[in-house]
Amino acid sequence: MRTSPIKRRKSRQIKVGKVFVGGDAPIAVQSMTNTLTSNAAVTIEQILRMEKVGVDIVRVSCPDEESTAALPEIIKNINVPLVADIHFHYQRGIEAADAGAACLRINPGNIGGQDRVREVVKAAKANGCAIRIGINGASLEKRLLEKYGEPCADAMVESAMNQAKMLEDEDFLNFKVSVKSSSVLTTVEAYRKLAAACDYPLHLGLTEAGGLRTGLIKSGIGMGALLMEGIGDTIRVSLTADVEEEVRAGFELLKALDLRYRGVRIVSCPTCARKGYDVEKVVAALEDKLSHISEPINVSVMGCVVNGPGEAAHTDIGMAGGGAGVALVFIGGQQMFKVSAEEAVTKMVSLVEEAVALKRTDKDWIKSLQQKYKKV
Repeated sequence: MRTSPIKRRKSRQIKVGKVFVGGDAPIAVQSMTNTLTSNAAVTIEQILRMEKVGVDIVRVSCPDEESTAALPEIIKNINVPLVADIHFHYQRGIEAADAGAACLRINPGNIGGQDRVREVVKAAKANGCAIRIGINGASLEKRLLEKYGEPCADAMVESAMNQAKMLEDEDFLNFKVSVKSSSVLTTVEAYRKLAAACDYPLHLGLTEAGGLRTGLIKSGIGMGALLMEGIGDTIRVSLTADVEEEVRAGFELLKALDLRYRGVRIVSCPTCARKGYDVEKVVAALEDKLSHISEPINVSVMGCVVNGPGEAAHTDIGMAGGGAGVALVFIGGQQMFKVSAEEAVTKMVSLVEEAVALKRTDKDWIKSLQQKYKKV
């Protein structure tokens, strides 16, 4: 795998459960349940599905006592750190920390004054619980809206810094910060200014980003720009879609920037009249049939031999249309054998699974595969 040339911003490191955030820790991928937290069984089932696609940290909403009461059962049955989302009622934060939450997502400005923040911090300290200060452009303090006239980047940064001071005044440093907006430009500007003003670890995201297509585009532009500048220690791709899609999108974003690798990365062409088989159908089938693989591996699926061999030279396993209903299969950039277009998906899935199994035990797994298939 390639090493990313991106130089990450130096941030202090905190710990969210078993996951390190900031410093030199890998960028964590987060998501949030959309179930009623009080329904522990349904919430656990959804979190376990997110775990299967690699989520590092999961957030649940805790608007009432029934939700915080369900946390011990949920935490007992999942394998990733749990963040309790708290708004307005500082008691829910205390209850969540006592229940074993790894982190509290709070907006100190909407849970009361310093005395209530002090009580939440006291509970967080007692339970080894981290805190995320979550600033949202749609819910800024009235004072800041009057000062700036709108929910702009400067207002969000001022809110974040003021609220960080509230925690620091209580001698609490185990926190990260987010400054989210539904506007790409406002979000990017806010994070850039916040990154320059502090060394706090930053959680990236665009809030209310939209449905699958719109949300992916907005998040890719906004978070992609920030990540390329080295800004960001955790990310969430917020989508009005299945929660698993948020996790997959997060890893795809990090893979695209060579910041983190998980699962199969498929390089495929947009197709043209030269294609030797139904590339779109093959790619869709491979994405589905290889979704269970968590080990990083690169695969190219090209329609013809114009760019096929070149892309194959930079991927672990590749295929390219060879004409007459035949696909050429490459391993480590070397053409190994031909397969009919009808058998391409089955053969590629089998080959990738074989490669993954071999990769776990053999440092020269590419060469071992090449030697095996030279005989074919």
